[in-house]
Amino acid sequence: MSATDQEFLEHLVKGIVDHPDDVKIDRKVDEMGVLLTLHVKAEDMGQVVGRQGTTAKAIRTLLRIVGVKSNARVNLKIEEPEGSTRAPRAESPEVQG
Repeated sequence: MSATDQEFLEHLVKGIVDHPDDVKIDRKVDEMGVLLTLHVKAEDMGQVVGRQGTTAKAIRTLLRIVGVKSNARVNLKIEEPEGSTRAPRAESPEVQG
């Protein structure tokens, strides 16, 4: 089985993030299919996930298409970087009328 899915993901993510040299992908194959685990710098997490997860969802959709071409189920796990803290959501300003 080729690692086309891993190469595709690496190329895609390196084009999105600010620190492409820190992108690392682990590939594991089992009876459930292929699991790609993505590791990026903490500062790049927002770019990989996107607003409300839209970028991550799009990446997963593209990986599914790549998997179909090789008859494999491809799943993506985005590993949260060590020491990263999720920023609290900004509260919307109150509307005064």
